[in-house]
Amino acid sequence: MARVFVYGTLKKGQPNYKHMINTAKGLAKFQGRGHTVEKYPLVIAGKYNIPYMLNIPGTGHHIAGEIYSVDEQMLQFLDEFEGCPDMYQRTLMRIQVVEWEGKGGAGEARAAADGVLECFVYSTATFPPEWVGLPYYDSYDSSGKHGLAYVLRESR
Repeated sequence: MARVFVYGTLKKGQPNYKHMINTAKGLAKFQGRGHTVEKYPLVIAGKYNIPYMLNIPGTGHHIAGEIYSVDEQMLQFLDEFEGCPDMYQRTLMRIQVVEWEGKGGAGEARAAADGVLECFVYSTATFPPEWVGLPYYDSYDSSGKHGLAYVLRESR
């Protein structure tokens, strides 16, 4: 099993969460919530209003999201879904655990130094330079105050 940190449309209550619970695509078990240890810019960009974490460490905010344990089948699905490696790149990032529901309560999170876990995160280093000038968010909600409606793939 691998750990994946999701911060956008794959979170609970968001438009693509259905994929995380579709066992035909593999297994994804919710473990808890956290945020990036480093700051990153989280922007909403493109004609489909997609959330992107730009891989510019030290700029932006500590991004909030959810931690999942996923099997190899789900990891492969997520790579394909996220357009990896062209649109997003899957990289290991340090995630500070805020709330833990994984097996053994907070035990696993506490076992990591200061509750920090390494998780795969889909961020992008391949983005138009003008995206750096967009507003930065610390968390994503498709129906947030930003007013930028996410366009589902089925509707594109």
